[in-house]
Amino acid sequence: MSRFSFDNLWPYLLIPLAAYIFLLAVLYFYQSRLLYHPNLPSRQLTALPDSMGMEFESVEFMAEDGVKLHGWYIPAGNPRATLLFFHGNAGNISHRLDSLKLFNDLQLSVLIFDYRGYGLSQGTPDEAGTYLDAEAALRYLTVHRAIDPRRIILFGRSLGGSIAAWLAARTDVMGLILESAFTSVSDLAAGIYPIFPVRRLSRFRYDTLHYLQSVKVPVLVIHSRGDEIIPVTHGRRLYAHAPEPKHFLEIDGGHNDGFLLSRSRYTKGLQDFIDALTVRQES
Repeated sequence: MSRFSFDNLWPYLLIPLAAYIFLLAVLYFYQSRLLYHPNLPSRQLTALPDSMGMEFESVEFMAEDGVKLHGWYIPAGNPRATLLFFHGNAGNISHRLDSLKLFNDLQLSVLIFDYRGYGLSQGTPDEAGTYLDAEAALRYLTVHRAIDPRRIILFGRSLGGSIAAWLAARTDVMGLILESAFTSVSDLAAGIYPIFPVRRLSRFRYDTLHYLQSVKVPVLVIHSRGDEIIPVTHGRRLYAHAPEPKHFLEIDGGHNDGFLLSRSRYTKGLQDFIDALTVRQES
């Protein structure tokens, strides 16, 4: 019987080791492509708000670094507040019409816009850039529209939740709504790629949990227990670390359709939160 030798084993380890190193390189150098999906399914705007009976204005405004951004302003008759909508990492504003209609029916005027590199907005997406975009959108409402920031609700879904939380930590707004949001990019990636040291590899933060600690306005956290992309544990942790007053709304359904499948519970939860914000504002 031949004696065991590591030299004999090495050729069999070389291929999987090389594959592992290759995947590490892909995760590191292609993080932006893994995170941002402006072309899913397309950068083209596929529909307009008036197709669902909503009046709207197509608007443009500029970020501090000169990138021109595009969005829609959808007014409500006798609005209770204005909602600034930060969407997720895939698609564009035209893929959010169901949500826009729901908010409009709740008597909220809405500004929804595309981050740089999405839809009709210029530029290329990156973390610092999305924060500049958020500031520009709020500035459009407060300066161009002369809306008191204390009458503005920040709403962020998925990736947009982290951007909304970042902005809420720096602005005295009316309230913050986080829907299907993650605690941080590295936390989410660690759950998706457990065999890789993603916390050390990550070049993105989007540290929603950290931003929440500086928020001083009421917070509503919405998450589906059946979310297949961002587990509900992220939503529960965000709620646990959010400041008072805070509310947690657990819904059913998947990451992208939970608000539709749980429409009545979802709408009631939003209505109750808006009612509480209004009472707090008037007291």
